[in-house]
Amino acid sequence: MKTILVVGLGNYGSEYENTYHNMGFCAVDKLCNKLEDMFTKKECKAMTCHTIYNGDKIILAKPLTYMNLSGLAVQELLQKYKIPPQNMYVFCDDIDLPLGKVRFREKGSGGTHNGLRNIVQNIGENFNRIKIGIGRDPKFADLADFVISKIPNENKTILNTACDEAVDILLKQLEK
Repeated sequence: MKTILVVGLGNYGSEYENTYHNMGFCAVDKLCNKLEDMFTKKECKAMTCHTIYNGDKIILAKPLTYMNLSGLAVQELLQKYKIPPQNMYVFCDDIDLPLGKVRFREKGSGGTHNGLRNIVQNIGENFNRIKIGIGRDPKFADLADFVISKIPNENKTILNTACDEAVDILLKQLEK
């Protein structure tokens, strides 16, 4: 039995619910529901859910730090449970992907995503990520304003479906 860490990136707090930057939280919440479990533990600067899937111990985590400090929670969880970074999966939003597009990558840079960049800074590039495309909205000159803006109704269904797809991609990876 190996231990796998699955992290959903987002900003904690009710003011950030239903924002583009919380697609990672959306996906990890859907995964937790699909595994018929719930987030019950606060540890290592994160809310966690411990469960079993396909014979492996799975720790789901939502960092309680600001997005640009997500790597602190990730690093603490990896160290506490002695998980190698290649046994970690991160769900996150991606402004460089079209709205609703989902992409899996085994490693790479943090790109334009502050949460991913902080994780890379803390543990390196050798971890899996599942990115959920949020596109860009030309109405917002500042990307930071866009990613923390509320998702309009016309995009909610697209992103909800993308989060489901991200969960399916992860489960397929865990079954290998």
